[in-house]
Amino acid sequence: MTGVLMSVSSTGHNTSDGATRRPSEFATLEAIRVTLDDNVTFVIRVLAQEDPTAPVVLILPAMALKAKFYLPLAKTLHAAGLSVATCDLRAQGESLPSLHPRSKFGYRELLEVDFPAVVKAVRARFSQAPLYLFGHSLGGQLSVLYASSARDDVTGICIIGAGSVYWKAFGPKRWEALWKIQTIGLVARIRGYWPGGMVIGGAMAGGVMTDWARHSRTGRYQPRGTKRNYDRMLRELEVPVLAISLEHDVLVPSSNVDFLCARLSAAKVTRWHVDGRSGVKHRDHFEWIRDSRVIGSAAASWIIHGHLPPASS
Repeated sequence: MTGVLMSVSSTGHNTSDGATRRPSEFATLEAIRVTLDDNVTFVIRVLAQEDPTAPVVLILPAMALKAKFYLPLAKTLHAAGLSVATCDLRAQGESLPSLHPRSKFGYRELLEVDFPAVVKAVRARFSQAPLYLFGHSLGGQLSVLYASSARDDVTGICIIGAGSVYWKAFGPKRWEALWKIQTIGLVARIRGYWPGGMVIGGAMAGGVMTDWARHSRTGRYQPRGTKRNYDRMLRELEVPVLAISLEHDVLVPSSNVDFLCARLSAAKVTRWHVDGRSGVKHRDHFEWIRDSRVIGSAAASWIIHGHLPPASS
């Protein structure tokens, strides 16, 4: 599928009483609209540097989180001298259409349809800049998988709270992880979507959740309908990776991040486990965003200089 690109600008919104409500800071950012042949539409929000050669970082969200959640991170990366783009995953946030029980997409559509169109638009906007992906949780998994099949498009990858969800990688929590994730996968298969609740608070497409549950059960990345061997491509991926785990992350413990990193046998992986010595006060799966100044500054140092600052090493 090909995408149709169109720049759009944000204006105020009318309320029910006719007054104009000021848009949020996120909604005022430069926007690029990407529409696919099947009328799936994405809005890429941009914070650009004047220097067209400054690296650009594309932030990719976790399950059921909106791209605007990452505005503090985007602003920190931008303040460090990087251009930044954010984009919701399909059926999340500003992307259209919204999620409904008949949504049939899974990992394959995200990786092989959506990401190529979004990356193409980002590269068109920043044609002279190297591209880095910054993925949180599912966004991190997808970033690594996408880069493994599109190496010429991606210069490097940062992931946070992102690891393999193979049940054995959870260590002492492996049996709990197995039954919870397989229950979510079963509900998603029967109902056509995951309504939210246990482990994942928001609604998610059934195909994404069944692909996720299959990976948790088998340890292999086999999205339904794909013809690609993602496990082989992961082993051959050579771009540098910054993998960040969080001390109090019960959803993606450091063992799961290590398990994913072990799959990247050809990549230069920099591991940063964020603990009490890091200067990061909020060290769980979501609250880390409140310490974006520390985490974002360290990631920017890795992107610009090739290594973490001494305090983060």
